[in-house]
Amino acid sequence: MSEARVIKKYPNRRLYDTVESRYITLADIRRLVTDKVDFVVVDKKSQEDITRSILLQVIAEQEHAGDPMMSQDFLAQVIRAYGGTMQNMVGDYLEQSLKLFTAQQSQIRDRVRSMVGMDPMSAMSNLAQENFQRWRQMQEAFLKSMTPPAPGRGDEPKE
Repeated sequence: MSEARVIKKYPNRRLYDTVESRYITLADIRRLVTDKVDFVVVDKKSQEDITRSILLQVIAEQEHAGDPMMSQDFLAQVIRAYGGTMQNMVGDYLEQSLKLFTAQQSQIRDRVRSMVGMDPMSAMSNLAQENFQRWRQMQEAFLKSMTPPAPGRGDEPKE
C-alpha cells in the first residue's frame, strides 16, 4: 500500500497538494475522495491531522450547493447522538449502512449490466441521446413543412 498523499493547510486557509505542487480547493479534495485517493490533511503550523474537519467542510459545501442529501431531522439526530452512550455505535451503524448501500448499488448495477449488456447509466444516456436525435429530426421536418419555398427555386406551383 502506498503512502497517503499529504495536503497541507496553511494559516491563510489555503490547501496545498504536495504531490501536484499546487494549491487546491475543496472541490479538488472532493475529487480525491471520489477517485479513492488516500490522503491526509495536515495543519502546517501545528502538524495536526485535520482531515476529518476538511471532509466535513466538503460535506457542508455539497449540502449547501444543491439538493441536500441529509434532511434537517437527520442532522439533528446525528447531533443528538454526540456525547451519548451510543455515540460510537451510531457512528459504526451509519458507516456500515453506507457500505452496505454502496455494495447493493454495485450488485444491482452489475445485474442490470449482465441482463442488458451495458451499464444502466450508459443505457439511459444512449436512450436520451437517441430521443434527442429523433426530436431534432421531427422538429426539422416540422419547420421545413411550415417554411414557404424560396422564390426562384422552381418549387412554386405553376398557374
